[in-house]
Amino acid sequence: MTERITYGFCESLRAQQAAAERSMQDEFAQGVYTLEKPYIRLNPYLINPLSAVIAFRTEEETAVTVTIFGKEKEGTIVHTFPGKKEHILPILGLYGGYDNQVELRLYEGRARTFTIRTEALGERVPELLSLHTEPEYTSDELIFVTPSLSALAAAFDRFGEIRWHLTVPVIFEMTRLKNGNFLIGTERVMQMPYYMSGLYEMTMMGKIVKEYSVPGGYHHDQWEMEDGNILVLTEGESYETVEDMIVLLDRETGEIRKTWDLKDCLVPGEGPSGGYTPRDWFHNNALWYDKHTNSITLSGRHVDAIINIDYETGNLNWILGDPETWPEDKQKYFFQRKGGGDFDWPYEQHGCLVTPNGGIMCFDNGHYRSKIRERFLLNRDSFSRGVLYQIDREAMTIEQLWQYGKERGEEFFSSYIGNVEWYGEDHYLVHSGGIQYYGDHASEKPAALLQGDPNVRAESITVEVLRGKVIFEMKIKGNFYRAKKMSLYHEGENLPLGEGILVGRMGVTPEFGTLIPMKSCDELLPYRYEAKLTEEEDRFVFKAVFEGGQMVMLMLENDTEEHGYFISTSKNKFNALCCGTFIEKDPRNITLNVNKEGIKGTFDVRVIVDDKKYETGIQITC
Repeated sequence: MTERITYGFCESLRAQQAAAERSMQDEFAQGVYTLEKPYIRLNPYLINPLSAVIAFRTEEETAVTVTIFGKEKEGTIVHTFPGKKEHILPILGLYGGYDNQVELRLYEGRARTFTIRTEALGERVPELLSLHTEPEYTSDELIFVTPSLSALAAAFDRFGEIRWHLTVPVIFEMTRLKNGNFLIGTERVMQMPYYMSGLYEMTMMGKIVKEYSVPGGYHHDQWEMEDGNILVLTEGESYETVEDMIVLLDRETGEIRKTWDLKDCLVPGEGPSGGYTPRDWFHNNALWYDKHTNSITLSGRHVDAIINIDYETGNLNWILGDPETWPEDKQKYFFQRKGGGDFDWPYEQHGCLVTPNGGIMCFDNGHYRSKIRERFLLNRDSFSRGVLYQIDREAMTIEQLWQYGKERGEEFFSSYIGNVEWYGEDHYLVHSGGIQYYGDHASEKPAALLQGDPNVRAESITVEVLRGKVIFEMKIKGNFYRAKKMSLYHEGENLPLGEGILVGRMGVTPEFGTLIPMKSCDELLPYRYEAKLTEEEDRFVFKAVFEGGQMVMLMLENDTEEHGYFISTSKNKFNALCCGTFIEKDPRNITLNVNKEGIKGTFDVRVIVDDKKYETGIQITC
């Protein structure tokens, strides 16, 4: 039978990187490389074009200092590696489309400078629109931004130059770990619009050290505990409700050690925001563990509130937000305003954190800026801001200590996404990541759903405020989930060698409750559906094109069992779209992911479309 569906196997990014690293190591092992004539490989891990490896040997064990010269003197990056005889050195912070000058200097003083030519960066790189710095701004850390639309993760130096960039759509929070690596969401979508298969632990080179699979998928945020285990935002494997669970992952095995379900401490539907839906009733977009109170602070966009729960029991400790519309039994958990100064409650906020003295900061999006529908504001009439509150947990009082952004009105308004960072007393970062215009005013619809419309304009503004003065402001084209300052190098191992490992589990893909009794029509799936089935190490990915309203199911069948997976062709309505990177421009394009977990045997792949069950000519084995 001739196939009418494209089928192939896709190697994991980990496997591709492992092959590239082995090739690099083999080439280095076979040559005689010295300080004068070192081995150089650009973009060794395939996804960071602004990185390279320089490798050479010395007769004596010696430390090596690497200098990547900046276009400006203050843009130069320097790092010293510990003494070895075999030096395999990660080079970070190159410029795109440029003859980069890199110096290697041995401890006793010998030095050589080399030119590393990079290609121009591609279309999915953020575009700088404007940059302003004051003399007080002297940071040599980079500003990292992570995707929300089509442009991908990148980092800017203080001159607005891109010095780091990943070419795959890894998304959400970029958490720096104690070992110097970082955690970020994979590029592997488990469920639309942005529930990912899990997390990557990566080096700044872009090398995957470990991949964590999470049964309910990953979204928005994660936290490294003091013992190394990881708190992760997720949801149940059935996806009946979303963005309302937290799990604790074992750092080594990826196994789930503890689970918190927010439906155990809150009642879905109470205190809803304007974005509330029964399925996405809480919309948890941030978490922060506070060791001083052994509690977890969470940001619920769809209840207009930051909540705090006990780490051990999951019981509710307090709620920070507008108490209006919440039932009487929850009122005791709310803070009462203290004092008579400036004060606003947060609405549909993001990126909450706890300061060292117990203050609560967040990015207050201000979407609708009311809990009463009749009082909802248009986006053009609202404001977004970074805000710091001081709370008294015993007296249950709250006062607003600081805010930035309200005074800027519409130009700083982000109906979704954004974050704040605390650098010390009166020293903060505020990132308004989701500024969207339709024509001359703030858009009422997400830009991701208006792709190709020339009236849409998306921007992000990141500011650093010191003692009430903006000392850094960067505006870039497009929307970006979060921004944070980090250095490229750290004092630990910057380039651990060896193949990245996969831990955790993907979970069992939910099947349709009622299978349709239908025999095959013995016809091949028509070409017009442009179907493609890709096998990965832990799942199958089915892509095709169907018209809205068609009834479609993917079937896996053999002589003893069958598995059916319903494929929705209805137009998706997203009330919250914190990452629109994976939204298709053509809504007829559908994707179904089927995890291998829970399936064992060899199956014929068939597709039901309306009143026919088609053959594909493909068999899969799990």
